[in-house]
Amino acid sequence: MEPVELARQESAAVQIDSFVRDRLPPRQAWPEISVEPGQGDGMALNCAYELLDRHVDEGSGETLAVVSEQQSLTYTMLREHANRIAHVLARDLGVVPGNRVLLRGFNSPTLVAAWFAVQKCGAVAVTTMPLLRRAELAKILDIARPNAALCESRLAAEVHQACDDADATCRIVSWDAACGDLHRRMARFSADFANAPTTADDVALIGFTSGTTGRPKATVHFHRDVMATCRAVGGHIVRPSPADVFIGTAPLAFTFGLGGLVFFPMQGGATTVLNERYSPETFVDAIERFRATVCFTVPTFYRRVAPLARGRDLSSLRLCVSSGEALPSAVRGLWRDATGVELTEFMGSTEMLHAFVGATGPEIREGLIGRALPGYRVAIVDEDGRELKPGDIGLLAVKGPTGCRYLDDPRQRDYVRNGWNVTGDTCAMDADGYVRYHARADDIIVSAGYNISGVEVENALMEHPAVLECAVIGAPDAERGQSVTAYVVARQLPDDETLFTETLKQHVRDRLAPYKYPRAIHLIDALPRNESGKLQRFRLRECV
Repeated sequence: MEPVELARQESAAVQIDSFVRDRLPPRQAWPEISVEPGQGDGMALNCAYELLDRHVDEGSGETLAVVSEQQSLTYTMLREHANRIAHVLARDLGVVPGNRVLLRGFNSPTLVAAWFAVQKCGAVAVTTMPLLRRAELAKILDIARPNAALCESRLAAEVHQACDDADATCRIVSWDAACGDLHRRMARFSADFANAPTTADDVALIGFTSGTTGRPKATVHFHRDVMATCRAVGGHIVRPSPADVFIGTAPLAFTFGLGGLVFFPMQGGATTVLNERYSPETFVDAIERFRATVCFTVPTFYRRVAPLARGRDLSSLRLCVSSGEALPSAVRGLWRDATGVELTEFMGSTEMLHAFVGATGPEIREGLIGRALPGYRVAIVDEDGRELKPGDIGLLAVKGPTGCRYLDDPRQRDYVRNGWNVTGDTCAMDADGYVRYHARADDIIVSAGYNISGVEVENALMEHPAVLECAVIGAPDAERGQSVTAYVVARQLPDDETLFTETLKQHVRDRLAPYKYPRAIHLIDALPRNESGKLQRFRLRECV
C-alpha cells in the first residue's frame, strides 16, 4: 500500500501534559508528511517497545545491547534498567505523559536506559550536549520547560544554576559511573513497567539544532518519526543485524548520534559501543577491540583516523557512514586506501530527525552525496519555490515521512515553504536524482559578481598533501564585496609561510577557475568545531 498524506485532523494523542502540542506550529504550517499504513494519528505506537522490549519478547534478550569501558548490558538488562528508571520518573519525580525530561550525560549505557525510560513513561526526551555551559542550558530550559532532569553527577551543578537563570522548576536526579542517587532510587523499584499507551503522533523527543548564535531551535519529533527514520535509513542503507557492532563519535544529544548509536542498532537487535569521548588513537583501538562493523562519524575524524588505521585489524568494518559536513574526495580516498571500505555519505538535518539523502555500496558516485532515501522526495528550487532543471544550482527542498515542526518558533515559515522542508543547503541534482552539495545558502561567497562554493575550494585545497584540513569563507572586501579566504591546518609548519601559502593558491588556480582561488590563506593550529565535530564557520568570520 502506498504512503498517504497525513490528514489534517485533530490528534488522538494521549499525552496528558499538552505543553509541546500546544506550542506546535498550526497544521497549515507543517510540511507535507507521508505516513505509512499503521502509523497514522491515534495508532498505538511506543518506540521503546519497538526498539527495546520487542527483542526481549522475541527471545533475543541475552544479546549484548550496549557496551562501554565500564559496563555491558544485554537487551534484557537494558530493559530492566529502563523500567526501573521509568519507575523513578513516574513515582519519585511525578512525571506524567507529555512532561519533558532533560537528559544530560556523556554517551553511556545509563544515558540510553534513561532515554528509553522517558519513552516508556510517555514523556518527551530533551537530550543535551554535555559541553553546554550554564547560559546555553538556560536557553534550552526556557524553551522546553522540563519537569525533571536526569544527569551525570559531574554535570549536575550547571543544571541547577541554569534552572535558577531560567526560573525553571525542575526536579533533578543524578548518576555517576558506579551508582549515585539515580541508581539508589532504581534499586527500590521493580524491573517490570507497563509502557504508557502512546500513539504514533505522541511526542517522543525535542532535538535542539546545533545552531551557534541566538535562540536555539527546538525540533519536535513523534514516535512515528523515530520508526520512519529506522525504516528509511536503517532499513535501506544501514540494514542492521544482530551480528553488527556499532560505534561512533557523535553525542546522543545530536540526532545523528541518536540514530547511529541507538535507533539503528536497536532496530536490528545489534550491539552499540558507547564511550564518553574518543581521540583518533582510542577510536582505532575501540574499533579493533570491539570488532565494530558499522561506524558513524564526521569527515574530519575519518581524515585523522585514516593514517592510524594502516597496520591495524579493522577488517570487521562493513559500513562507514560520514555526515555532518561535506565529504571531501580526498578523505574518501584516504579512508578507502587505509581500510578498503568506501565511505557512505548521508545528508540530513535535525529538523528532519536524520538523513533523507544517501548512497552506499555500488550506488556511490564520486563527488555526489546520493539520492533521496525511500519515502522521501527531493527537489532543487529557486527562492520562489520553483523547481529547477537538472544541473541548476538552487535550494535543496525535501518532503517525506518526517518533517520540521519547531516548538513555538516563528522560523517555521522560513524552513517550511509550500509544503517543502527547505534545508538552507545550496545544491544541484543530476538527471538521475543524485545530489551534489555546494554550500549552506548563507555560506555561498559572492565575489565580484561570481557565486563561489566554499566547499569546492576546500576540496581543491584538501588535494594538496601538505593540508591536513581547511575551511573557506567569504571575507568582507570593499572592491569585490567578498573575498575568498581560506584557513588551513598544515600537516607540519612550513619554513617559509609566504611561499607555502602562495603554493597553495597556485594549487587551487590549477584546478579551478581563476576567480575561485583564495586571495588570503591563514595558517591556524585547529579549526573551530562544535561537540559533534561540525565546523563553526561563524567563529572564522569573527576573525576577519
